[in-house]
Amino acid sequence: METAREVLVIGGSRYFGKRLIARLLAAGDRVTVLNRGSAAPPSGTVHLVADRDDEASLNSALGSRTFDVVVDQVCYTPRQAAVARRVFAGRTRRYVMTSTVEVYEYEDSIALVREDAVDPRNVPVDLGLPWHDPDFLESHYGEGERQAEAVFSVDPAFPFTAVRVAHVLGGDDFTGRLAHYADRIRTGAPVAVPVDNQPATYIHVEEIADFLAWTVGADFTGPVNAASHGLLDTEELCEAVAAHLPEGRTVLQEVEVGETSPFSFTRAYGMDNSRATRLGFTFDDARRWLPEAVAETLGNNARR
Repeated sequence: METAREVLVIGGSRYFGKRLIARLLAAGDRVTVLNRGSAAPPSGTVHLVADRDDEASLNSALGSRTFDVVVDQVCYTPRQAAVARRVFAGRTRRYVMTSTVEVYEYEDSIALVREDAVDPRNVPVDLGLPWHDPDFLESHYGEGERQAEAVFSVDPAFPFTAVRVAHVLGGDDFTGRLAHYADRIRTGAPVAVPVDNQPATYIHVEEIADFLAWTVGADFTGPVNAASHGLLDTEELCEAVAAHLPEGRTVLQEVEVGETSPFSFTRAYGMDNSRATRLGFTFDDARRWLPEAVAETLGNNARR
């Protein structure tokens, strides 16, 4: 039998994080969950409470513990990455950061975007920006993730990979994005989309949990895109939602300025998943799981 791995998950108390933890436990890993204490971790894990932004708090909570792999689900800024880099140097054999498709926010390409479009080793880091300000962080989400990747990638303290996650659908989605469509379709209210509305890549909540669990057991480094095969646009998402609302009506309204609906984009948002495929992961097709994802998300609220 293989020796059980010691895995630390930072965050991970909801959505695909808790699914990842379930997979690790099922594989026989010893899992420690670190968060601020606002949510209880899944049963079977060791729970550590600390503020990840506070280096002293983090060091105190960890004590002398070391890990085979750290999976960081909630690293959003270069400051957080800098703290983690110092704290976990010498504490882990591998560090996996859950990053985002938003690192490609300036890449407007008809072709699917590959990882080398944003090389974190070439991304400037500015720790002096107001990363502590929630409004600033929200409006600079992609930039925060890019710079966090850069901190870990330049002169790395441990083998590091950044999993750039496509838009996630399915299950107990807490974001309310598909619910937005359901509410509009149910009442016949217009769904605002850009005049030049572009598609994007997506991944099912169970598939990204599978991918992260697979990454924990791998040894590759550097950024990797995690996305199901196929592009989806707003109209396809609306059609999938409308299938659960036979009395509803889909009205797409093109707008040149102003706020548009979730998952409506003025530029292409497609990621190339060929690196992960070459490394050995098999992705599903987004159109195959989309009806299931919508059914899971809307649940009993679909026909209210």
